[in-house]
Formats: sequence, structure tokens, C-alpha cells
Amino acid sequence: MSSVMSKSPWIVHMNCNSCNGCDIEVLACLTPLYDAERLGVINIGTPKQADIMVITGSVNYKSVDVVLNVYNQMPEPKAVVAVGACSCTGGIFHDCYNVIGGADKIIPVDVYVPGCCPKPETILEGIAKAAAMLDEKRAEMKKKIG
Repeated sequence: MSSVMSKSPWIVHMNCNSCNGCDIEVLACLTPLYDAERLGVINIGTPKQADIMVITGSVNYKSVDVVLNVYNQMPEPKAVVAVGACSCTGGIFHDCYNVIGGADKIIPVDVYVPGCCPKPETILEGIAKAAAMLDEKRAEMKKKIG
């Protein structure tokens, strides 16, 4: 029996010091207007059951340990979606003394959703791309195992 992860990806949302613009748009994806659940997307509160990390905001020195902790608790295969300019590159805070930059400075990012702030449709598209990547990663893991 084969399992297709792209049909029901569970996401964990990680805010790394954002202005909340992207956070509001991520939450808008979960409302009945955009209805992420029709794609099987469920926002859960624990990384131990999450397939996709949706990260918003620029990564600073205070949030590094938290980001790594959440990422490392996620089971394999996993994917990361960087939502917003800050999460992709550091955004307007890129040159601040406490900002490291985008999420890819700390963890591997699979999908970038640029914008300040991106529309819910674009965020859903990014999550769908990450979910498709999960299927590929799972197939690769199965090849390695057996």
C-alpha cells in the first residue's frame, strides 16, 4: 500500500520575528474563503507530527535555537516553505545587527514564496509544491531502504 503525502500534508507554522503580515496571510489560507483543508492541509501545533514547516519572518540570533529545535523534531521526510521576503532573504531587516537573514541560513528551504506579504493563493501554491516534494523524498527514502 503506497501512501501519498501530497494529499494530506500537515503543517507547523513558525514565526521568526515577522511583522505579522505574512502570519495573517498564512492564517487566511486556513479560513473557509481559501479553504486549505480541501487540499488536505491541516495546521497542527506540534512539529513531531508535521510534514511541512511554514516559516515566516527574518531569522535572528535569538530565534536560531527555536527554529533548529522545531525543524529537528519533524520526522523525515520533511519540507520547509519560506513565506515572505523576510523569510526568503531577510527582507527589509536584512542589514539589521541581529538578523542572520533568510531561513535558508539555518535550515534547508525547499520552496520560496516571495512577497511582502504574499497572497494566500501563492502561499497555498507553495505548500502544494512542498507536498509534492514530500512524495519524491518519500520515494527516495524507500529506494534507499529496500
